[in-house]
Amino acid sequence: MFELLSQSIQKYWNQFIIILPRLGLALTVMVLGIITVSWLSNLFQNRIASKAHDPLMGRFLGKTIHIVLIIAVCLMALSVAGMSGIAGGLLATAGASAVVIGFAFKDIAENFMAGIILAFNRPFNINETIQIDQTFGKVKDMAFRYTQIITFDGRDVYIPNSDVLKKPVINYTGNGFYRMELTVGIAYEASIGQAIDIIQQCLDNGSDLVHDDQHINFVAEDNLSVSTVDLKVYFWVTTDDYRRGALMARGKLIRSIKEAMDAADIYLPCEIYELKAYGPAKSLDIRMHTESDDLKQPQMQRKAQ
Repeated sequence: MFELLSQSIQKYWNQFIIILPRLGLALTVMVLGIITVSWLSNLFQNRIASKAHDPLMGRFLGKTIHIVLIIAVCLMALSVAGMSGIAGGLLATAGASAVVIGFAFKDIAENFMAGIILAFNRPFNINETIQIDQTFGKVKDMAFRYTQIITFDGRDVYIPNSDVLKKPVINYTGNGFYRMELTVGIAYEASIGQAIDIIQQCLDNGSDLVHDDQHINFVAEDNLSVSTVDLKVYFWVTTDDYRRGALMARGKLIRSIKEAMDAADIYLPCEIYELKAYGPAKSLDIRMHTESDDLKQPQMQRKAQ
């Protein structure tokens, strides 16, 4: 028994010694192939990025070519090592098990196919501001399974490509312009025409707003609220940088409107509330608190001391 085991070990050892040069050559092919594939994929990705206006396409195609070439290098190494039968078996097994794997990993396969579709037909590019469902931010990257978006509060959100393909995508940057709006409520005693003229002047003087024949900034009466006459302000901003072009421009416009209204003595009232007293009481004691009361109170406290 021991002699039979020793003969078997010796036999396999002799076979290993025979194929050892092939294994060394296969390992060399594998290492050189991986280095060459990395160089070629980077070269191809840089060429695509320099000639195309879509960096996401270059990244996606670069990753795809990298994976395909790595598989080819592995099959070549197996063939050099004299294991071409194993390589053929792996290909046959992969083809036969593709259906089973597709059912087992349906979501992964769906996201992968959606990523391929989005790579060639996509409604956004990198660094563009988009909204998908409740996620709002800039596109950072797109992989085989997900699209990465960084929100304006610094969160990285990874959305499956199948959701990107199925759900509506709002692109705020694609057109380069975005119309914003805000509501200004003035008192009923104020002149609507005067208020509109003041706001329109703020719009015309807004250096951060868009001024051309296609994008008109204007003011219109919107609603008669309980305590105010609401004026709706419509204005256009650029969206290359959404934070600077939209959010900060809106803040500057609000400030200029508020200062102009104060200078013209146009009152911007708060909401009016109606108080009802239920029960037997027929009168309500109301006391007015003014700034002069705040000044008198410390003096009264000093006198009491």
